[in-house]
Amino acid sequence: MRWVQSAIVLLGAACASGAGNSLETTLARMDEAARTFRGLRADMQKVSHVEVLKLDNIEAGTIVVKRGSKPHDVRMLIDIKPPDAKTALIAGADLDIYYPKINTVQEWDFGKNKDLVYQFMLLGFGGNSRDLQDAYSIKLGGPETAAGEKTTRIELVSKSKELLAHFKKFELWISDEKGITVQQKMHQSGGDYILNTYTNMKVNPNLSDSDLKLNVPKNAKRERPQK
Repeated sequence: MRWVQSAIVLLGAACASGAGNSLETTLARMDEAARTFRGLRADMQKVSHVEVLKLDNIEAGTIVVKRGSKPHDVRMLIDIKPPDAKTALIAGADLDIYYPKINTVQEWDFGKNKDLVYQFMLLGFGGNSRDLQDAYSIKLGGPETAAGEKTTRIELVSKSKELLAHFKKFELWISDEKGITVQQKMHQSGGDYILNTYTNMKVNPNLSDSDLKLNVPKNAKRERPQK
C-alpha cells in the first residue's frame, strides 16, 4: 500500500543563492498555483528502493487528480501498468485498490486517520504553504532539475509523531514554472525510500467524475483487510 502514498516533499541543504530560489518565493509560487488548481493528468514513475538489498523496484503508470469546491475535497486515481498492474482510487478517507491479476478490490477506510491522509495529499498537488507549515517543518534545498524541469527542492519533516514513525522526511521538487510538485521522495527507515516522478503533466484539464472512477468487473471480489 505504500506505493499509493504518493504524494510528498523536500530536502534541506545549503541556502540557494538568488531570490528566485528562496524558500519564501517557492512557497509563494505554490500558493499562486493552489489558488487556481483544479486538477491534473500526468504520467508517473515510482521507484521503491530497498537499501539492504540495493534493489530498485520500478513501476510506471498514470495519475489523475481532481479537487472539488469544498476544503479537503481531493480525489486521486493512480493506474499502475503491467507487469504488476493495479489501480487505486483515493477519495476522502477511503482507498480502494483493484488488483486485476486476482480480480480483487481491497477497500480501506482511514476515517480515524483522515488528517494524515490529507497531509499526504497536500504534498502532492495544489497544497498551500499555510497548510504545509501547519503540518510540517520546512527547509530549503536548492535549485535542481527534475522531471525535465527547473525546480526548487524543499524538505519537510512531519510534526505528527505517527507519520514521523513511518517517514523520516519528505522531499519535494517544485516546478519553478508551474508552482506544483513534479517529483516526490519519501524517506523511510534503514535508507529505504519511494521516489515518484511526474512527466507530461497537464494542469487543470477538463475532468469529469467518470475520469476518477474505479472501473472493475462486476464479478470482482471485494475485501476489507481492516476487518
